[in-house]
Amino acid sequence: MRPSFEATDPASEAAEGVWPIRRRRILDWLINETRNERFIDNILVEMCKRLLAAGVPVNRSSLHFRTNHPQWIGARILWVEGMEEAKIDTFAYGVETTPQFLNSPVNEIHKGANEVRKNLEDLWEGDDYPFYQELRDDGYSEYIAWPIDHTFDKRHVVTFSTNRPGGFTGEHVDFLRDLLPALTLVSEIRLKNIMARTLLQTYVGPHASEQILSGVITRGSGTTVGAAIMICDLRDFTAISDLWPRDDVIHLLNDYFDAMSDPIERHGGEILKFMGDGLLAIFPLSKPSACEDLLTAIREGQEAMAKLNEQHQRLGRNPLRYGVGVHVGDVMYGNIGSRRRLDFTVIGPAVNVASRLETLTKEVRRPVLLSRAFVEMATCTEEMDNLGTFPLRGLGEPVEVFAFREKPTAGRDAA
Repeated sequence: MRPSFEATDPASEAAEGVWPIRRRRILDWLINETRNERFIDNILVEMCKRLLAAGVPVNRSSLHFRTNHPQWIGARILWVEGMEEAKIDTFAYGVETTPQFLNSPVNEIHKGANEVRKNLEDLWEGDDYPFYQELRDDGYSEYIAWPIDHTFDKRHVVTFSTNRPGGFTGEHVDFLRDLLPALTLVSEIRLKNIMARTLLQTYVGPHASEQILSGVITRGSGTTVGAAIMICDLRDFTAISDLWPRDDVIHLLNDYFDAMSDPIERHGGEILKFMGDGLLAIFPLSKPSACEDLLTAIREGQEAMAKLNEQHQRLGRNPLRYGVGVHVGDVMYGNIGSRRRLDFTVIGPAVNVASRLETLTKEVRRPVLLSRAFVEMATCTEEMDNLGTFPLRGLGEPVEVFAFREKPTAGRDAA
């Protein structure tokens, strides 16, 4: 006999709830034992292995997520029996308009279907989606797709396929359907974690994002780090933005930032901020090759800008000019701002020197200027032209300045 406190409405069995249909060990695992697993792909692999062990013939499964990412609209996590790790594929924006996506069961779920189920053993050529034929050719007998509905109407998809002759039984389907509420909760938590990390990496960079996620979020919190500092600025941007159509200006800025930023990130630098038409990046000295990496990044950025300028000249446009200032020293790395709005950045005299050197490029007509402190630390003095000593605005002592050794004409065109 049930205790009286369990039945709030004896006249209605529905008052006792309808989920789960049956208590199962795998549900306990999903809800109670996955809390220390950060990644949903690992959970999918383990879940499918547990399903097989429980007698549910899942031989293929996939999760399809819409993401908040500057490059990717979504991702598919695919597991096939025998795989120890799931395969993750990302999809660029625009894939949602391709015939492959539009003519797929996943799109049917996104359009509002609450279930897509197909017996693959009875297919005939040209039946339904081409994807079904691929599954049948791979030996699968049935395919099921269900929505995974997260908060704010964010719809994702889970699929299961079997190679069992005759497909899934009714009991198998009930078992799988019983997992959906738990899988929805578990996947939303992981997806939110991924989104938070992605958004932070997108807007403040990988290292700063790790600092913020680890709890460095109070005003004034931070640390002092030694770093090679690079500040880059585009020339004549005000005139360009006044004369060009808005969309063309945005496209130009994106191309310029791609040319300069990709090498920085590729060689271990961290872009802390974009400032209109400029950027601030650091290469922490905790990495022994930081100065060498910064120089490589600048040279590759110059090559990319030269190719971009070739495109501009073919279009009858003037080449883009830029200035780069480089210095090295200790910087305060952390949170600065108002009580409610913070910026994770670097400040200090070393940053000021890099900024003044970038400004000086306009005067000396060389696109990249480096301080003696940086050149000595990078041991590249013999590769540089010594331009002499210059007073820098707001700084007490003049700074000895160096530039890449190059043809004077090329230098004048770029600066």
